[in-house]
Amino acid sequence: MDKLIIQGGYKLNGEVIVSGAKNAALPILCASLLAETPLNLSSVAALKDIDTTIKLLDTMGVKIAREADKVSLDASDVQSFEATYEMVKTMRASILVLGPLLARFGTARVSLPGGCAIGSRPVDL
Repeated sequence: MDKLIIQGGYKLNGEVIVSGAKNAALPILCASLLAETPLNLSSVAALKDIDTTIKLLDTMGVKIAREADKVSLDASDVQSFEATYEMVKTMRASILVLGPLLARFGTARVSLPGGCAIGSRPVDL
């Protein structure tokens, strides 16, 4: 891990740009299913799991625009309460759409997630 070492007697100033954290962004992206109006996120990391989640939300009807580290999402017209196996099998975090779908529609159809070679990681419902 990189580190900064500050030595002696000088005033510290400047800026440090911190990239977004995947494990924070994934639940927020999935929670967009609950939003009644469009929302904008910034500092969204460019990672495969983020891209997969965006693709999953798109297949469910969320309108998405992405530019650099910014993502705009509009789920106001989403009518689907299903996350298909074809999308969910590629990433374990896909299960994160289950809660927002249940809250919004009162029902949800989400396949058990894939994407994990670590071993058994059960979902506690």
